[in-house]
Amino acid sequence: MAIVVGYVPTPEGVAALDSAIDEAKLRGQRLVVVNSSRGESLVDKRFASDAEWQSVEQRLAESGVEHELTQLVASKDAADQILRLADELNAELIVIGLRRRTPVGKLILGSQAQTILLEAECPVLAVKSPVHTDRM
Repeated sequence: MAIVVGYVPTPEGVAALDSAIDEAKLRGQRLVVVNSSRGESLVDKRFASDAEWQSVEQRLAESGVEHELTQLVASKDAADQILRLADELNAELIVIGLRRRTPVGKLILGSQAQTILLEAECPVLAVKSPVHTDRM
């Protein structure tokens, strides 16, 4: 078994990675980090650059968690790729990051997170990045 985390180089992706590392330590499971693109990797901001991917590798090495990094370029969308991989690995958990959305944005259907939440065969942990405010 394994834990699968969908990673994108955004605050939400970092929050998902951090939570997935914590869950992997807690459960004693291998962590599989997935970063994907539909083939537009040169213009797809969600596809991690070499430097970003090396930073993820370093963070995982420092954590001591057994891990595997997977970058996929395919015609399928990220949700389908994560779900397929989770199924193949008989994943114990999928971890994804959620971005904050406006009320209008919440009405738009078809998000990757929604697909994963609705179609995953295993539990899904959805996390948000921390809110930074100047208020106490």
